[in-house]
Amino acid sequence: MVRGWKRLFLSILSAVVVNLVVAFSVQAETVGVAVASNFKTTAEALSRSFSAKSGHDVVLSSGSTGKLYTQIKNGAPFEVFLAADSLRAALSEKNGLAVTGSRFTYARGRIALWSRMPDLAGLGPDYLKGNTVTRLAIANPKTAPYGQAAIEMLKKLKLYEVVKHKIVQGENIAQTYQFAYSRNAEVGVVALSQLVHPEKEGSDQDGKLDEFTWVVPEHLHQPIDQQAVLLVKGQDNPAATAFIGYLKSDEAAAIIQSFGYATVKP
Repeated sequence: MVRGWKRLFLSILSAVVVNLVVAFSVQAETVGVAVASNFKTTAEALSRSFSAKSGHDVVLSSGSTGKLYTQIKNGAPFEVFLAADSLRAALSEKNGLAVTGSRFTYARGRIALWSRMPDLAGLGPDYLKGNTVTRLAIANPKTAPYGQAAIEMLKKLKLYEVVKHKIVQGENIAQTYQFAYSRNAEVGVVALSQLVHPEKEGSDQDGKLDEFTWVVPEHLHQPIDQQAVLLVKGQDNPAATAFIGYLKSDEAAAIIQSFGYATVKP
């Protein structure tokens, strides 16, 4: 009799587990996210946390904001757009590519002059004038907001005409960082977030900036408000709407801040 009850209990328990697995698999969805290259590492950390909490999967595609926007206009199957500026997010809404009213600032970026060259310790903008620096890496200002901020900074400091012949452009801020990291350019204007987090190659393990970094004062360029939108292709996908909601959470804000960004309450 006891064995019979035991078999019945195990049978019921097995059925419950199977039903839970089936229910979970039915509810779990995948969201395609187009993310600006400067935010890729942060987005990976956010995606891991989001997936652990929700069961939904996140597929990230990174690139310069301008190129991602062009892909979205041409029908790329993205459902969420994490731009590195506010312009393309606003254009996505205006041109019917994003759900009206879904736009918000998920992070505010900073830029920094950075070098791995030992003789550039204490690097500041004055170093760009002389012969010590022959190549200055920036992101393409036409497609990358961080590149546009770099140009604004150089012009505010009246350095642009002096150094424009030294500029080498990365397709995006990730490639710009690699130019400086590989020393193909002595100095790079990179995203501050690329330097402060211990997951990033070349950063200090305590998340502290090294002596070769000069953080560009915010008054030298327009704010880099990075905005997100829910794209029309994702409006009926529960994973996409859940991911947008998660980005507005305190947990997401803490992760974003740990990567060197500021956050603004939606």
